[in-house]
Amino acid sequence: MALARADARCRGVARRGLSVARFPLGLVVGKFAPLHRGHELLVDEAAGACERLLILSYTKPEFERCGVETRRAWMAARWPAHECVAIDDAWLQAECAAGGVAFRAIPDNAADDTTQQRWLAGLLRDVLRRRPDAMFSSEAYGPPCAAMLARELAHPVASVVVDMARARVPVSATRLRNGSAVHAEWLAPEVLASFVPRIVLLGGESSGKTTLAAALARRLGTAWVPEYGRELWERRGGALTPDDLREIAREQVRREDAAAPRARGVLLCDTSPLTTWGYSGWMFGSPDPDIEPLARRRYEGVVLCEPDFPFVQDGTRQPSDFRNVQHDWYLERVRELGAPTIKASGAPEQRIAQVLDWIVKGFAPGR
Repeated sequence: MALARADARCRGVARRGLSVARFPLGLVVGKFAPLHRGHELLVDEAAGACERLLILSYTKPEFERCGVETRRAWMAARWPAHECVAIDDAWLQAECAAGGVAFRAIPDNAADDTTQQRWLAGLLRDVLRRRPDAMFSSEAYGPPCAAMLARELAHPVASVVVDMARARVPVSATRLRNGSAVHAEWLAPEVLASFVPRIVLLGGESSGKTTLAAALARRLGTAWVPEYGRELWERRGGALTPDDLREIAREQVRREDAAAPRARGVLLCDTSPLTTWGYSGWMFGSPDPDIEPLARRRYEGVVLCEPDFPFVQDGTRQPSDFRNVQHDWYLERVRELGAPTIKASGAPEQRIAQVLDWIVKGFAPGR
């Protein structure tokens, strides 16, 4: 009901706003972290005033639960009629290489306005090859940014400000990220799905994580995220470098974010960057500090798989006693994370029943 009211409110304010297409190409730029009803109002008004609309999303650093793949999916779902581009440095490097353009990394969110505006002008001119006729925004940076674009692109760029006071749709991404706004009121279903609780399964080698994750996903009718590290290990024949481990950690997060919109109720994650951080120490002598921030990601629940059934050596695993070393390490790390945790033990069906009961009861802590 609240979501329907928000939809109706956005449609109503759009009808009362700009209604004549007087700009050939409009531009909307945002982090969309997360994409909320205020952003949708902004885009609705811009669409009503433009023949075509270019919507750009980038942020550095990324925000939890709002990674580039997730934002890309949100934009495609909410704005299929418009040209939507979600950008990170990897995407930008590929585009620059393809176009023979010098790569300029996305500036940090804390960079000054002039740096941000000039970078955006370069992106539009050299990479995207677009010259917008108007920039639509709900922030104070909008008018000076439009003026900078006009100078850098040698092309008139009008500034159109929409609901800067947040009177029509009183919400902001900052409020949503810090929990001071109600998600269901201000997020579309596709976006709200990305904020489903995430449960990570941890444990030593051959402790049943993958089997349990897949079985729980089937029982719950939800999505699960397989372990990318295992996939890359097999592809590389077991020869991984420290750079590979950093990429494994980043890709695991990207796959979580991409799977989140398909989840129903909970998202099940077969391992996390915590595992990759552990392997960086076990394989190369000390845990990689570049992986540590991802290793400390927040999860609503942790399933720690006990090493209480026979070890299966598949040719890629360490000796069986290493599993106990890993398990002890996970015990310490899980205590540091402080998330509600259940220790899954026994045969597969016992584990499934234990964890299903724990999920139904709301991830009761201390189990």
